[in-house]
Parts: sequence; structure tokens; C-alpha cells
Amino acid sequence: MKNINNIKRKLIFGASVLILVSCSDVLNTEPITDEIVKDQDSNSLLIKDAVEAEQDMKAVNAIFADEFWQFDYFVVGDAGSDVAYAGADQDTFFQIDEYNMVSTNYVAARDWNHMVENVNKCNLIINYVNTVPDLDQTRKEEMMGEASLFRALCRFTAVQIWGDYPIVNTTVTSVNNANFDTVYPSLYPSRKPMSEVYAAIIADCEVALAKAPTSTSAPASKFRASKGAANALLAKVYATMPNPDWNKCKQYCDAVIAGGYTLLPAFGQLFDNAHEGNAESIWEVNGGGSGSPINAWCTDVFQGQNWKKFNTPSHTLYNAFAANNEGGATTPAPSNPIKRGDVSILRKPTSFSDPYWSQLFKFPYPNKMRKTDGTQNFYLFRLADIILLKAEALAHTGDLPGALTLVNQVRTRASQPNLTAFSSMDDAINKILKERFTELAFEGQRWFDLKREGKAIEILSQQTYTKNGVEIPMPYIGNLNQNDLLWPIPQAVLDNNPNLTQNPGY
Repeated sequence: MKNINNIKRKLIFGASVLILVSCSDVLNTEPITDEIVKDQDSNSLLIKDAVEAEQDMKAVNAIFADEFWQFDYFVVGDAGSDVAYAGADQDTFFQIDEYNMVSTNYVAARDWNHMVENVNKCNLIINYVNTVPDLDQTRKEEMMGEASLFRALCRFTAVQIWGDYPIVNTTVTSVNNANFDTVYPSLYPSRKPMSEVYAAIIADCEVALAKAPTSTSAPASKFRASKGAANALLAKVYATMPNPDWNKCKQYCDAVIAGGYTLLPAFGQLFDNAHEGNAESIWEVNGGGSGSPINAWCTDVFQGQNWKKFNTPSHTLYNAFAANNEGGATTPAPSNPIKRGDVSILRKPTSFSDPYWSQLFKFPYPNKMRKTDGTQNFYLFRLADIILLKAEALAHTGDLPGALTLVNQVRTRASQPNLTAFSSMDDAINKILKERFTELAFEGQRWFDLKREGKAIEILSQQTYTKNGVEIPMPYIGNLNQNDLLWPIPQAVLDNNPNLTQNPGY
């Protein structure tokens, strides 16, 4: 008993230090940071007034400034798939690209910690905004809806990357002998089954549908967590959960499609930086614009000549655009590109080379995010994504003609000829995934698409690149297995939290 009490005292001390000191190495896994835990006595409020509430809500919106949403999200979705190679010169990112991750990978560790911190920022608003004395009730409800959707987005991303994931809904402000047993599950959470995580995500999205602001035609509404964004996220959730509900997916896709969004006339307008907050945008990160809480530094890691950049376009993508006559092979790129390949890939002379592209080749760069002054916007959801997702749902529920119509709607905007028929559900799914491949390249979607449809190992195991005219298999060919489709729980996180378990294969 004496030893147990000593352990308990050490844990209380460690958790208390973490609450009081930012960036502590004492405990890295619990959802507590100095940004959201505030001094509190028995007579004080955690959020004392409307000004502070707005500051805390701004902190929630500012999560899009962290490394995950600015950078790693696109590496995971694109370099983790056949859209791109990792690029640059860091082994940590090569591990992602080549499916050779280890539990000490620092990108996995920082992304886990970002998700924990981001969820905790949302918890603060969700749990305490109703106690703010001078804040209008309408605004309180709106904040709760927005914070709930942010929390749902973070958990949805995390459960796709790591599988079973902790569910922490509390905000811990102090740790002592009296409350230790109560707060322990929040300080040292265990992983919950994916089914429970998805249920929590759906519940948060439903709160957002009830309380978040309505998306309107005004550009500023696209920069907020809105009801339209909640419908889009729910559509993705019901398509991705372990036992997909394709009818629910269709329901929420329909809600988005009926929500006043329209495809832009030209694909290039989506990324020309002259149509921010446009009619196709559902949820868009406002990079450094008026009222934005973030500086969009991300573009500098994807384009530029000062050092070798990340997310180098793959041969597979390059060849797909060429086969479809969609551009991407023009040097220099057209000044006003309209084809998806020319919009998505920029080729230019450079001193860089890598195992996949030689210096003799006009080196390819991802081109959807081009502004390097911190004001680049990027999409979380846009209408073409949801139209193609509904096509998936229709294919899964037997409506192949309906799915074909939706795919051709997206192809028409891209000046591609109509597909004539789907011969089977599998044929439809393969062609829809191919359409998503060229439509959504460099938007962080592909890895999640392949996993959702159970096609990741099948498609990625076929990837090759061309060197000196010879087709060479990607380094992971022959080693890729189901365990590789989840990231490892970071070793430092496991070391600090005895209640967490590692994913198989690590």
C-alpha cells in the first residue's frame, strides 16, 4: 500500500507540473497545455468573460496553423499514397512514403500531440462557454457548435491514422489527492475502440448541425465550421467507419448538394487565389486573410528553390494526367492553366534531383498551393469531393447509372469526355477512385480514399517509377501489409502513459 501511495503521489506531482508548465516533458499524452488550462480558484470562472471566450474560440480556429494541418496532413494523404513522393531529404518523411515507419518517428509524435492539444482546446469551449456571464446565449450556442465540429474533425482524422483512439471530453484544471481518481482517465486515457470513436464523432457533428452557423454565399462563411461542413464531415464519417452506412452517406451528401454550393465553371479557378471563399467551397482554411488567426506558411514547404521541397508529384500521377490529355507536362506551365494536370503540377528547371526524378527532367512541384507569403487558402471540403463521394455511395447501393451521372458531372467541368457505363460495382468504385485521384491530387485525400475502399494494398503494391527508361517498383513493394495502414502510437507517448497499447506490427 505504501508503494501504491508513493506512485500515486508521483503521478499527481507529474500531472500538476504539466498543468503549470507548458511544453513539459513530464507527461505528453494527456489533453492539457498551458494554452487552455488557466488559473482557477473556488470563486473564479474558467472563461471569465465574453472577451476571453472569443480569444479561446480564436485558439480553436487557430489549430489550422499547426504542423499537422499546414503540412503533415498533405504528406499523409499524398506522399502516403501514389499521388506524391515524400521529396526533400528527411528520413522521417521517407518512412511515411515508403511504408517503413517506426514508433520513434517524430512526425507521428508531433501529430499525436497536436490532436490531443486541439481536442483539449475544443473541450474548453464545449464545457465552459455556457458559464460565461456576459456572452449572448446565441453566441454561446454557436461557439459550442463550431467547437464540436472542430473536435469531430480532429478525432476523425486521428481514428483514420491510428485506429482505436482515446476519447477525452473533460478539461482538467488541477490535480490533487481528492480528485485524482476522477481525473486520472483524462490524464492517462486508454484507447477506445473505433466504433466508440466514430459514435463520438457523429454526436459532435449532430451538435454542430444544431448549433453551428449556416454557410451562406458570403466568402467569410466558408472559413467557419458551419452546418454545411458538418454535413460534409458526416458524409465522410458514414462512408469511412468500420461498417459503412452508405445510405447515411447519401443522406448527408444530398444535404451538402442541396446547400447552395455549386461547381466553379473552370477547375483552375479553384486554385488561382482570385476565388477565395467561392461557391464550391464548403470548409476552407483562410490563410492570413482578413480576420484569419493563422499564417499559412505551408506553401513554402511545397514550392521554391531555396531548398528541396516536399510532396514531389509521382510518376503515377504524372502519367495519369498525360494519358487523359490533362496537361502537367508543359514546360513552362501555361500562364492561365485550365487543365487539371497543369493546375496540379508545375514543372521548372531546378538543381534538385531525387531517386525518382533526375535533374535533366524539368522538376515537378505540387501547384495547387502557390502563394508563399503566408496568405494561401486551402480546402478541407469542396463540392466536387462530395459529389464523387455520393457517386461511391450510389455504386455501393446498386445505383450505377446514378453514380455515372455524378462522375460525368465532375468530368465535364474538367473538359473530360463522359464515361459511358460501369460494368459492375467494383468497376464503378475503381473508376470513381481514379477520378478522385486526378480531381483531388495534393488536397490530402488519396490515402484516406484508398483505405476507405479497402484498395490501399492492392493499388499501392502496383506502384513503379521510371528511371533511365526502366520501370522500378517502389521500395515498399512486397512488404506492404495491413499493419502498415495504421501509424504506430509514438513510443514517447507509450512511455508516458501506461494505459496505451501499440498497434500491431510496431
